[in-house]
Amino acid sequence: MSLSVHTPDPRTVPALRVHTSDGRTFRFSEPFHVGREYDCEVQIEDVHVSRKHLLVSFDRGRWWCQDLQSANGLFVNGRQVTTAAIEESVTVSLGADGPSLTIALERPAVPTQGTGAPPETVQRSSSDTRLLASYEARYFGSGKSAEPVGARTLMIRKAFQNVQKKQKRRYGWIVAVMGLAGLTAAGYAYYKHRQVGQQEAVAQELFYAMKSLDVGMADLERQVAESGSAQGKAQVKRYLARRRQMEGTYDRYLSVLNLYDQRLSEEDRLILRVTRLFGECELAAPPDYLRQVKSYIQKWKSSGRYARSVKLAQEMGYTKTIADEFLAQNLPPQFLYLAMQESDFNVFASGPPTRMGIAKGMWQFIPTTATQYGLTVGPLAQARKPDAEDDRHHWQKATRAAAHYIKDIYSTDAQASGLLVMASYNWGENRVIKLLRSMPENPAERNFWEVLEKHRNRVPRETYDYVFYIVSAAVIGENPRLFGFPFDNPLGFLEKG
Repeated sequence: MSLSVHTPDPRTVPALRVHTSDGRTFRFSEPFHVGREYDCEVQIEDVHVSRKHLLVSFDRGRWWCQDLQSANGLFVNGRQVTTAAIEESVTVSLGADGPSLTIALERPAVPTQGTGAPPETVQRSSSDTRLLASYEARYFGSGKSAEPVGARTLMIRKAFQNVQKKQKRRYGWIVAVMGLAGLTAAGYAYYKHRQVGQQEAVAQELFYAMKSLDVGMADLERQVAESGSAQGKAQVKRYLARRRQMEGTYDRYLSVLNLYDQRLSEEDRLILRVTRLFGECELAAPPDYLRQVKSYIQKWKSSGRYARSVKLAQEMGYTKTIADEFLAQNLPPQFLYLAMQESDFNVFASGPPTRMGIAKGMWQFIPTTATQYGLTVGPLAQARKPDAEDDRHHWQKATRAAAHYIKDIYSTDAQASGLLVMASYNWGENRVIKLLRSMPENPAERNFWEVLEKHRNRVPRETYDYVFYIVSAAVIGENPRLFGFPFDNPLGFLEKG
């Protein structure tokens, strides 16, 4: 069922109240969108929610909810639907296990008894105007007129003069206060600056509380995967609900702080969004972070490597399988771009000989890690050539192993920092593990920003480049045409279901 979209006349259409599961409330009298995108009127950051997941519009005398071909669907009372009418109230879920929101018709206010029609506007005639002018001259004039006046007129004039004196004294105080305000403006600005700083600190604390929850949830997910416990699965659902609530509160802080306001370019917004998606706090990013990511975007644009790699992945059907494997681990599907950086999606790639052996396949597993994650290493492990008996060249098996490997790093030593996962993957898990374990075991003090600030000299240039190439590739992937590439988001199929 396709609905026409038009802007209803607010005078004839009942308003809607929208209540989200994280406690936010909205009021609408015009069509609106629900989704992850920053330009959605109701923005919900959740892995189950598509960029533009739901449209609510007025058509044929009633309000309707319409699924916009989202990846995870629209559900009412546990049943998937494409459209749903809003009679009095409806609760919809964005995905079977996704966040819910309640949309209800706003009840019209009951008019106060005895209230009549609004008073008509009074139009004055020219004779009325002349009469008012004569009253003004007689009662509020200067008093210099030769025309004799009575005691009543003199009394009114005296009262008016007293009122004027009081107003002059009052306005004198106003002028003085304005002067004082000018002197204290700098102090107020300093106070506001401190207030914003305090709000940012609270927002960062909330963000890292969310990341701590992510670490706990990932550990629980591993236990559930091993045991199949129904109780554990219920606990994971409770974790996800709590996580959505915290994220909604964090989003409100960002709104107050105007982090994503109009002064940011579309490129800047995408960079911050992808950074947060990978598990880093955008508020805590180093001052030159945006500039750095943009410099790596230019590196991608200056060669044909990005376009060639995307074309290969799409033609060979890699993108959907890779995205599905990472989503199954509750990880961003944008880890797709780690494989691009490792091998340009070349399933037959072989790295140079190292003391750890030769890395092979799309995900460039070394022999020991491949074996640890269930992949068979073939007889040609010591040769830089493809090996039909080596599971590292079987991209489906290797992708599943890579998703589990990355989830393990993410939920333990990387403390839910996607950028630290990338650094570990490149630098070598055993080499970076000592550095990470020397840092406090919590996301607020063990993240990529902390590594750059306190241990930058210990991070090889190759690893620094590796992380920024992946982040910048993911940024481009969100909107390739914005950056001059002639194709759409390689992961855009996730939005269409």
